[in-house]
Amino acid sequence: MGLAKAVFMFSLILAIVQILTTPGGVSLVMLPWGHIGTAGLVAAFTTVARLLAAAVPLFLTLYVTRMTDLANALVKNVRLPYKYAFAFTSTIRFIPAFLNDMAAIIEAQTARGVQFDQGGIVSRVRLTVPLCVPLLVSSVRKVNSAAIAAEVRGFNLRNAKSGYREYPMALCDGMAVAACVFLLAAALAVNVLF
Repeated sequence: MGLAKAVFMFSLILAIVQILTTPGGVSLVMLPWGHIGTAGLVAAFTTVARLLAAAVPLFLTLYVTRMTDLANALVKNVRLPYKYAFAFTSTIRFIPAFLNDMAAIIEAQTARGVQFDQGGIVSRVRLTVPLCVPLLVSSVRKVNSAAIAAEVRGFNLRNAKSGYREYPMALCDGMAVAACVFLLAAALAVNVLF
């Protein structure tokens, strides 16, 4: 739900920017710098539809698929070398850990009296930039320990035939693909018609 909320907020911001900055078409509302027209509404709808068409399949894939199965599918179907598939899935796995580390660092700095919620955007960025150093040190430690663990477990011995599980297409998979194709077709149709 957090990712869906973030995609919704980002698409809302993009839609507002498109509506306010794309003149053209029939004028609906007059503004000091121009007008809101039908071309802006069409551009906003197209942008949001494209974002959803890109984000929904990725979100569904990452939500319902285990990382090991995703790596096996990349190796078997896409013919991606396992080292790259493992790097991709490891990156996705580390994102929540990095977010937790950053939250802990911010909490520690707040306990020391740093006020992150006051001031303008420039002062907030200035206070946040030094927090990247402890996060970088923590991430290098985690990556180093993960690399040592992978070497100990025989990471270099894995090949394309090591993935043994098969996942045939089911009805719900077909429905998800159809919904994503529909979103993409709607975005293309709006773009072509208007």
